[in-house]
Amino acid sequence: MHNALQPIRVMLVDDHPVVRTGYRRLLEQGGDIAVVAEAGNGETAYALHLQHAPDVCVTDLSMPGIGGLELLRKLLARDAGARVLVFTMHDTPQLIARAFDGGACGFISKQADPEHLVDAVRAAHAGRRYLDPHSAPGVLQGTASMEAQRLNSLSQREFEIFRLLAEGRSAADCARLLHVSSKTVANHQTCIKEKLDVPGPAALVHLALRNGIIEQRQL
Repeated sequence: MHNALQPIRVMLVDDHPVVRTGYRRLLEQGGDIAVVAEAGNGETAYALHLQHAPDVCVTDLSMPGIGGLELLRKLLARDAGARVLVFTMHDTPQLIARAFDGGACGFISKQADPEHLVDAVRAAHAGRRYLDPHSAPGVLQGTASMEAQRLNSLSQREFEIFRLLAEGRSAADCARLLHVSSKTVANHQTCIKEKLDVPGPAALVHLALRNGIIEQRQL
C-alpha cells in the first residue's frame, strides 16, 4: 500500500456532484488516497490540473463541453507524464480502444465493483496500465462490424468533433471549445461525413447513441 503519510493525490472529473462525493468517499476510505480537486467539466478540469498537479486524474467521458477524451489529449499534450484514468458508464470496445490509444493509463466501467476504481488509481500511480475485469471481455471479443470500423477510422480530433456534433453543438461551438478555426472544423466535418457514411444530423446522433458515445440525457 502507498505510504499514508504521502497519499496519492487525485483529481475527480464528473459532471454529477453527488457522484463525485461518492467517489471521494470510496477513494479516501483506505487512507492512502486524497482527492485534491474536483471538476464538473473538461475546461475546469484542465485549469485545476495545472493548479494542483494531481498524481492521477480520474475522468468521465460524457460531460458538457469538451469530453474526457479531449481532456486526455490536452493534458498529455501539456504533460506527457500525466496519468489519466477513464471511469465511465460506456465501456464499448471502441471507447476503450480510443482511451488507451489516446494515452489513458486505465479504463474502468462504472458497472464494475467499486473496489476496482481504488485498484486502478493505485496501479496508475505505480505506472501500470489497468483495465477492469468487467470491461475486459468486450475488448477481447472486439468487433468486426462495419459501423465499428467506420468509427475506428476517425482521428482523435475527428472523433471529438463527431461527439460534439452528436450532442447538438454547432460548428462554431466546436471551434470555440476545441480552440481551432471554423475552417478546420468544416474540413473535419466533411471527413467525418465521408468516413461514417451518415446521410444527415439525425443519423449521426443515432450512431453516437448506439455506440455509447453520447447519452440520451445530453440531447
